[in-house]
Amino acid sequence: MNRVQRQRLGWRIAFFALFVLAPPLDLFRFDLVQGHFILFGLPWTLDLHGASPGQAVLNLVLRAFLPLVLVVGAGFWVSWRYGRLYCGWLCPHFSVVETINALMRRASGRLSLWDREPLPEVQSDGTEVHPRRVRWVLVAVAVLLFSLLWSVTLLSYLLPPAEVWGNLVAATPTRNQAVFLTAATAAFVIEFTLARHLFCRFGCAVGLFQSLIWMANRRALVVGFDRANAVLCADCDKSCEHACPMRLKPRQIKRRIFTCTQCQQCVQACERVNAPRGRAAPLQMLSDQCALDVSERDFGRRPAVPPDCFHRNGKPGGVG
Repeated sequence: MNRVQRQRLGWRIAFFALFVLAPPLDLFRFDLVQGHFILFGLPWTLDLHGASPGQAVLNLVLRAFLPLVLVVGAGFWVSWRYGRLYCGWLCPHFSVVETINALMRRASGRLSLWDREPLPEVQSDGTEVHPRRVRWVLVAVAVLLFSLLWSVTLLSYLLPPAEVWGNLVAATPTRNQAVFLTAATAAFVIEFTLARHLFCRFGCAVGLFQSLIWMANRRALVVGFDRANAVLCADCDKSCEHACPMRLKPRQIKRRIFTCTQCQQCVQACERVNAPRGRAAPLQMLSDQCALDVSERDFGRRPAVPPDCFHRNGKPGGVG
């Protein structure tokens, strides 16, 4: 695991913990019982009752419009520059996707039930996984536990967390709570088992929002392929494709990696393949002018690639 992947793992763990603990700690949730948001332990309301027209307008601007603009604006800026950075570095759902991918590969050699062929047990990037059917038990347990955890967490964003968790521990949920937890857990079990990649690609509104904005910026951060050194891939076993948790082919044009989450695992795999041979990886993260080669090919154009875009043998440009 390189430095980028260690950093990403730290961010994912921290955000997953925040996702689960935010309601119990009253950091952020919407309480259906009280009928308003709770932010850092304090009620977040529009406070319109009894307010003068001027104060009501001010409250709407400061407590509704401004926070919404800031959140959407920040999301737009990050997506414009970096694409699905939230998905690959923070999203708790994507963390579950990657975890189940890894467990399923150890059980069957595949990252998805829909993969036609198992991945190589030994890869050029040093990955070595020998599937054992007995590990399907771990897959089933992980899917069930993650599904239940997600159901309880989502419910705790809407009802008092102490009540939700207390009833669950005591095995005395109310009828409505039991119905919600049963239905939500069953839905998540199906999704995590059969459709987790499909949901990330096309079912997640947040992910689609990021992808659409990213596609509009031809200079945004993207996985670039050093086509001048494409010969380096001739004896590779597609380790970069096997590493992608979204099942993408990273050497494609930007349109074909529309749902890239910027996890950079393909780049790490490429580095591992080429480092022992003293060669720089043909897959590297690019932006600005260097990113145009990936973007412009969507429209059939072949822009000139600046000589310093790719680092080859530790030096920018050219083969050192």
